Amino acid sequence: MFTRFFYVAANLVEVTMSADFNPADPFALFRQMMQSATPPGAQPFLPPMSEEEIDRRMAELRVVETWLTMNLGALSMQIRTLEMQKAALAALRPKSE
Repeated sequence: MFTRFFYVAANLVEVTMSADFNPADPFALFRQMMQSATPPGAQPFLPPMSEEEIDRRMAELRVVETWLTMNLGALSMQIRTLEMQKAALAALRPKSE
């Protein structure tokens, strides 16, 4: 049994390796470190949010979705334009026999 110390979110976290530690599991150390750093009942990667914060984030994501949809439309139009140019060039090219 040995102890390692890590900095998680500017807090020093002590992780003690138990006797059943499996070095073949690459995520065992990370899993144990996150369990030590996270208070019971809290989700490690989701900060607590209020309803207003969730509404604000949803509105921001809708704006991003609209922007991406608009860019996807512009990209599709550009691809169709290039396909038409290619077809026009192929039609104007003399046919060799």
